[in-house]
Amino acid sequence: MRVAIVGLPYSGKTAVFCAVSGMSRDHVKVAEENLAAVKIPEPRLDYLEDMYKPKKRTEATMDFVDLPGSAEGDAEQAGLAKHLPTLRQADALLIVLRAFESPSVPTPASGLDPERDLSQLRDEMLLADLMICANRVERLEKAIGKPTKDREYQKRELELLQKCQAALENEQPLREVVSEGEPEKMLRSFGFLTQKPLIVLINIGEADIGKDLPFVDPYAQANFAIAAELEAEIVQVDPTDRPAFMKEYGIQALARDRVIRACFDALGMITFLTAGEDEVRAWPIHKGTQASEAAGKIHSDLERGFIRAETVAFDDLRAAGSMREAKAAGKVRQEHKHYVVVDGDVIVIKFNV
Repeated sequence: MRVAIVGLPYSGKTAVFCAVSGMSRDHVKVAEENLAAVKIPEPRLDYLEDMYKPKKRTEATMDFVDLPGSAEGDAEQAGLAKHLPTLRQADALLIVLRAFESPSVPTPASGLDPERDLSQLRDEMLLADLMICANRVERLEKAIGKPTKDREYQKRELELLQKCQAALENEQPLREVVSEGEPEKMLRSFGFLTQKPLIVLINIGEADIGKDLPFVDPYAQANFAIAAELEAEIVQVDPTDRPAFMKEYGIQALARDRVIRACFDALGMITFLTAGEDEVRAWPIHKGTQASEAAGKIHSDLERGFIRAETVAFDDLRAAGSMREAKAAGKVRQEHKHYVVVDGDVIVIKFNV
């Protein structure tokens, strides 16, 4: 799971990266891509940790990548074309829009307008996708004239890409026209930007903390406001001192956990849990994953020798107070290999290899 942080110059992408990752600016490389593995907040592990007193606690992680800023002369563009290889490998895009004034950060000549900036970023993404799509359509049109074994697949791909090309020419993002299943799989290798989930983050000034969002993008999976520079500083403060700083600035809770969780949810992911004296752990899987496939996330032997999944919903386990009491209350189920795992399931895999 990888999220790329995207925005126009001086929007505060690196500040957002530091606020979300907890990385100090001193460790951020200038003019290079910066990558950080970030723990996905999972408060249900707190309860399991208290229950089992394990030797180890392991959260799921997600990668965030901060792209280097645009070169001189690109001050009014995001310069996405230069970062296409990285962007196409990302699973989701975190869009940073500037809505703050700062004497140390130049304000665009056209002024601050996050809604306009989002429109410009969309135009750049549409254009990048259209160029890839048009080039592939041209090659396919030539290829299907030859009697090859891939001709039927190429015809289906051409038909789908022509549909995509028409949508892009009409400024319609591909996530609105590409259905799940074979069409989505057929396009996966292209890494189209407008097919990826979007999370919109408006970077505000300290004076705007607690105010309503300037606007909400209806096409994004989530919309947030964050005083990124301030939050990047707060996460560097000792945890025992943070509440005082947050109270001073009127911050009820840092945005980082909500942003990370929103990215996770936007990717269609859920979490199942395993617990014992050795370790309590959160395992990320796609919605719709079956029990045997989930077992394979732990170890391939568990999927190969899968017998059943001893399963209890986290809320039922917490209400019962222990696994023994949950079993006594009939809340622990013996699920087969085709059982579709539900978010928050606490699972013990029974297997034999």
